[in-house]
Amino acid sequence: MSTGDLLSIEPLELKFIFELKKQISCSLQLSNKTDSYVAFKVKTTNPKKYCVRPNTGIVLPRSTCDVIVTMQAQKEAPADMQCKDKFLLQSVRVEDGIAAKDITAEMFNKEAGHVVEECKLRVLYVSPPQPPSPVPEGSEEGSSPRGSVSDNGNISGADSAAVTRAFAERHDGPEKSVEAKALISRLTDEKNNAIQQNNKLRQELDMLRRESSKSRGGVSMVIVILIGLLGIIIGYLMKKT
Repeated sequence: MSTGDLLSIEPLELKFIFELKKQISCSLQLSNKTDSYVAFKVKTTNPKKYCVRPNTGIVLPRSTCDVIVTMQAQKEAPADMQCKDKFLLQSVRVEDGIAAKDITAEMFNKEAGHVVEECKLRVLYVSPPQPPSPVPEGSEEGSSPRGSVSDNGNISGADSAAVTRAFAERHDGPEKSVEAKALISRLTDEKNNAIQQNNKLRQELDMLRRESSKSRGGVSMVIVILIGLLGIIIGYLMKKT
């Protein structure tokens, strides 16, 4: 920003985003720092190449004025994107109430005793931003399907589901078959073990039943023998008496 006594000028460099065969514009903002009317005039070293609107004007006290500088379409790019064109902005204090149509070249004549401020402006060419590199779509034959990728690097929901289904169909089929076979084999072994355990329990139960029957039969015979001996003893004692 210029720090003159009359006008503040921003920016001090005219930056054009250079593109062949295309008109390009940039703007200047002039701010009146005084309580007086200030007239301005814009000159350039290459008037055929640039159009300045307005090239002369009045900036009211404590107010601003925008100036648009347009570069005509160029057929060739300059070497190394360097530009030697320059602009000169002149400003002078004028009488209050003066209009832009009343501005004359004599107002900016230093030899006539007018206090004229001057500010030189450079011209810079800027290369246009590079477009983003294209993302290839689709997939080659035999390759896995690829979903579209968003700006933050994530796969979209629909494409993610499609990739998941394709991967499952290609890779999960054999694994699921092996797991099913292993599960069937394990269940069969467990069934056979259960049958064997059941048969073993039945055999042990039958043995317990037979031993219990034998035990009850032995006790009965002992009781019968004891009763018989007791009867013999009692009969013998009765005979003695």
